[in-house]
Amino acid sequence: MNVPETFFSVREELVLFAASCIMGAGFGVVYDVFRTVRAVLRHNMVLVIIEDIIFFALYCIALSAFAVGAARGELRFYFVIGDAIGFTIYISLIGNRLIRCIRGSVGIIKKVVMTVTYPLRRVSVFLSVKTKVKFVGYSKNIDNSFKKIKILLLKRGRMLYNKKANKMRKNVNKGGKKVKTE
Repeated sequence: MNVPETFFSVREELVLFAASCIMGAGFGVVYDVFRTVRAVLRHNMVLVIIEDIIFFALYCIALSAFAVGAARGELRFYFVIGDAIGFTIYISLIGNRLIRCIRGSVGIIKKVVMTVTYPLRRVSVFLSVKTKVKFVGYSKNIDNSFKKIKILLLKRGRMLYNKKANKMRKNVNKGGKKVKTE
């Protein structure tokens, strides 16, 4: 009867630790993808939190797959430590410099685009100011005409339902109720 091995040798544990360090560096690359997206597109705090949750979910799935595939389903604490060491080394040596270069190139591209589109933006602002004056004037005219209609209706309502007319007529309908006046 063959009994499977229940422990790792020191050599196997060192290999697993090195593999987890390499996996941590790989997740540094994945995190740089998220940081590149943040550098290119502005994010609010909610989107950053969602991206971090996605990153940690991917990490948990990868760590579980690593434990099942490489370590016979055994999750060891030194896998997490190796991942953290590999991630930290990658971010400090390569990742920060890479993101700095990406942010610089994105800034240069934004300046070039802003310079090229400057005349178009000026024409757009000029046209919007001119059309805004027209539309604001039209909307004020429409508002004034509605106000005049409301004023006419109010005056007409006062003429129909004044107190003198109610005194001369009996059983005048006032708000759905029949009222007798004396």
